[in-house]
Amino acid sequence: MAITVYFVRHGQTYLNQYNRIQGWSDAPLTAQGVEDAKRAGQTLNQINFDAAFSSDSSRAIITAQTILASNPTKLTDPIIEPAFREEFFGYFEGADGPHTWDFLGRPLGMNDFEAMIAGLSIEKVRDMLHDADPYGDAEDNKAFWKRFDHGFDVLRQQPDNTTILVVSHGTAIRSIVSRFAPEMNPTSSPKNGSITKLTLTKDQTKVDFFNKLTLPTNM
Repeated sequence: MAITVYFVRHGQTYLNQYNRIQGWSDAPLTAQGVEDAKRAGQTLNQINFDAAFSSDSSRAIITAQTILASNPTKLTDPIIEPAFREEFFGYFEGADGPHTWDFLGRPLGMNDFEAMIAGLSIEKVRDMLHDADPYGDAEDNKAFWKRFDHGFDVLRQQPDNTTILVVSHGTAIRSIVSRFAPEMNPTSSPKNGSITKLTLTKDQTKVDFFNKLTLPTNM
C-alpha cells in the first residue's frame, strides 16, 4: 500500500499578517492569502487528486476550494476533517506572537518561536505552552498527536495508490516533519501556500519534501 499526500498550508490570513497566534481561532484570507491559494493551485494543476481534505477552519477550506478549482479532478470541495486543525493554543489564541514567545522563552535565553523550537523541539514547546496556560486548555503534545494521528488513520483508509490533497496549518505541518523527518530541520514555519509531500504506507510515514512553492523536478 502506498498513498501520496500533498499537505498545503492555507493562504495568509489577517491574523498571520498581524503576527497574532492563530490555532483554532480563524480569520479571513488577505488578498495575499487568496494569491497564495491560487499559486498553490497552479503549482498542483498537473496532479490529479483522488480525494481532498481540509481542516474545519475557513482559511483551510477556502484554500482547498481554490486549489481544486485549478485542478483536473472533478472534486470541488474538500472533505472536512477536524483532525487536521492547527494546534490549539488555548489562552494564547489571538495573542501577539512575538510578545508571547519572548515572554515564554526569555527565561531560557530564547526570545522567539523559532529559537525555542531549535533549542527545545516543537514537541517540548507545545508542552511548555500547555503548562503556561492558566486555563489548561492549550494542547500538549500527547493531545495534539492523539487528534492528528486520527487524521492519518483517515488517510490510510483511502484506496491504495490514491493521491490526496490536505490543506492544513503551519505548526501542524512543521510538527509532522519534526516527527517523521527531523533531519529536514523544520525550525522555520512553512510559507503560506507551500507544499509538503508525504508517502504513506501501512506502517510508515515518509516525508518526500517540505515547504516548497514549486514541485521539485525529481519528485
